[in-house]
Amino acid sequence: MSFLSIDKAGKRYGAMVALDGVSLEVASGSRTAIVGPSGSGKTTLLRLIAGFEGPDTGRIALNGTILADGPAIVPAHRRGIGFVTQDGALFPHLTIADNIGFGLERGTTNREDRIRALMRTVDLDPRLLERRPHQLSGGQQQRVALARALARQPKLMLLDEPFSALDTGLREATRKAVAALLQAAGVTTILVTHDQTEALSFADQVAVLREGRLVQAGAPHDLYRRPRDRETALFLGEAILLKGQAGVGWVDCVLGRLAAGTHGQRGDIELMLRPEQVKFTPSADETAQGCFASVVDVEFGGALRAVTVELADGNRLRISGTGLDLPPTGTRVRLSVAGPAHVFEA
Repeated sequence: MSFLSIDKAGKRYGAMVALDGVSLEVASGSRTAIVGPSGSGKTTLLRLIAGFEGPDTGRIALNGTILADGPAIVPAHRRGIGFVTQDGALFPHLTIADNIGFGLERGTTNREDRIRALMRTVDLDPRLLERRPHQLSGGQQQRVALARALARQPKLMLLDEPFSALDTGLREATRKAVAALLQAAGVTTILVTHDQTEALSFADQVAVLREGRLVQAGAPHDLYRRPRDRETALFLGEAILLKGQAGVGWVDCVLGRLAAGTHGQRGDIELMLRPEQVKFTPSADETAQGCFASVVDVEFGGALRAVTVELADGNRLRISGTGLDLPPTGTRVRLSVAGPAHVFEA
């Protein structure tokens, strides 16, 4: 049985449909990321799980206990769910110790020891306990917010864009640290984010919302390599989309004949490759078999680079790779494809 079960949850705000029959299962101890464009219903779904609002329709159950059955809901403070927001929502006038202690009852046995233990859990020096939030870095503040949420020993942790205000390097380090802490504590976690890379690297399961509906949910690798449709493919990362002809286990396209699962489709199809699947080698011998192209643009990004090539028919492909192989503009290259192409189901 799933730890968290959402069954056909629906929510309207006047004439606007925020969620339209969303169903999702979350396993105990797992990490799920909910992604989607602005207005897709991500935060609304998180608020329904937290109990800040009730669904108009559908059910939400946690560990077998019904939290919401339509508008009839268990109040947020009785759900045993932790919540960390984008800015951490720390009390600026309280010390770090008092911020963390806010999640503990005043009469809690060994309360001060518990606060210090929580600081160590989130890898912060207990000497920071007497400081105020403004005296800490953004990453430290988010860890304090996490410690406060963990103080109540939640069954489920909800993270609403908690890293978005941090600088890139700090964001990645904080995300990895938080993921490790929650995994070590065995806390089931749901992250809402607009950052696809963050979702794919953080979660065991990724759920994609669009216009209030759940489009696809599954393991990050599966969604990245086998998205349900072109919109999901482009949302989860750069994609090369090509027209082709499908046969049994293969497709013909401008890059030649490629292996592909065609789902029984024949004739005209649309296929997807991720840019890193397309490889190139400089080649002046175009009498050999293969697909040839000219390098028309090179973008150097340090460890990574992007090379744009133009095919004989005028098609241009943007290919990802490491920053070690940078062919000059105008170089003729032979293209090859690693792994199967993905064909969208009709």
